[in-house]
Amino acid sequence: MANSNDVYDKLKSLGITLPPLATPAAAYVPFVRSGNLVFVSGHIAKRDGKPWVGQLGRNVDTATGKLAARAIAVDLLGTLHAAVGDLNKIERIVKVMSLVNSTAEFTEQHLVTNGCSELLGEVFGAKGAHARSAFGVAQIPLGACVEIELIAQVA
Repeated sequence: MANSNDVYDKLKSLGITLPPLATPAAAYVPFVRSGNLVFVSGHIAKRDGKPWVGQLGRNVDTATGKLAARAIAVDLLGTLHAAVGDLNKIERIVKVMSLVNSTAEFTEQHLVTNGCSELLGEVFGAKGAHARSAFGVAQIPLGACVEIELIAQVA
């Protein structure tokens, strides 16, 4: 029987089903494991299976961007599950890097990225606390509004 710290129980309680490993859209792999670290490639925001297109500060607001970042976190967890086989083996989310497709005037990239960071905290508790960078960029592949990558430590 699973204990109260079981990651899959937490996902279920949040109504989250992990997606299957996505096929890379270019010349890269979805993740690389080096020692006890897993480097997960950047995932773009998707809605209904298609790129979640838009630019923060132009046609996407901060609250919507935060939802997009949360959706990316779910996809990142799916890739992390494929990489390690059991999310309960995650000792810590080490680093999150977020790229937010935004206008030059938009300054709330950190709030958008909270959508991902907060979900990782909900799922992993203290193990989900991580170092982070959030950048505003002029464009993201396929016009997506947000792209996020992460590094995790595995037991």
